[in-house]
Amino acid sequence: MDDPVKDNPDRRRFELEIDGMTVFASYRRDGDELHIPYVEAPPPLRGTGAADRLMHGVMRIARAEGRRVVPICGYAAAWMRRHREYRDLL
Repeated sequence: MDDPVKDNPDRRRFELEIDGMTVFASYRRDGDELHIPYVEAPPPLRGTGAADRLMHGVMRIARAEGRRVVPICGYAAAWMRRHREYRDLL
């Protein structure tokens, strides 16, 4: 995971730039919870694993901050079901 996921607090989203395009996950911090209502990849990056790399970065950030993740977005929820290594964050 070489791609650095960055927190953009002004836009309330985590971002990953790939080839000049931005994959992002919007968020809301609520106490010790991190709500993820939306994940989006630009059409040229869909199906390339870009959103997967973003989500790994988001989970590392959540773990480092000691937060529980509330995946509201269907993609984020399905991703967390597939990645048992992050179940402790639910």
